[in-house]
Amino acid sequence: MRIHLSSVFVDDQDKALRFYTDVLGFIKKTEVPLGEHRWLTVVSPEAPDGTELLLEPDGHPAVKPYKEALVADGIPAAAFAVDDVRAEFDRLRGLGVRFTQDPLTMGPVTTAVLDDTCGNLIQIAQLH
Repeated sequence: MRIHLSSVFVDDQDKALRFYTDVLGFIKKTEVPLGEHRWLTVVSPEAPDGTELLLEPDGHPAVKPYKEALVADGIPAAAFAVDDVRAEFDRLRGLGVRFTQDPLTMGPVTTAVLDDTCGNLIQIAQLH
């Protein structure tokens, strides 16, 4: 058994697709129209057949309070692995990305937390 799909709830799929591809560097994998929304996934260019991230609309009534509570408590909705947190922090900061946590080393891991502009905090992490 392996993880095939995970999701983040987004307030705007078009804005999310731009952020997750143009800024974070993922590539679009699947786009299937579903009424007013789409089944819209992205993948890492390093693993195009790997785990997909679904950019899921946050229209369900339970989702917005859930997202707001996570953000208020500083809890990331997802975590992505990077080779060098400090370099990625500098690159993303240069693109105007807002971070809620600067790079922080805690034992064998360095992390930073960013705002994905779609209502989520996202952690980037590097294992040493």
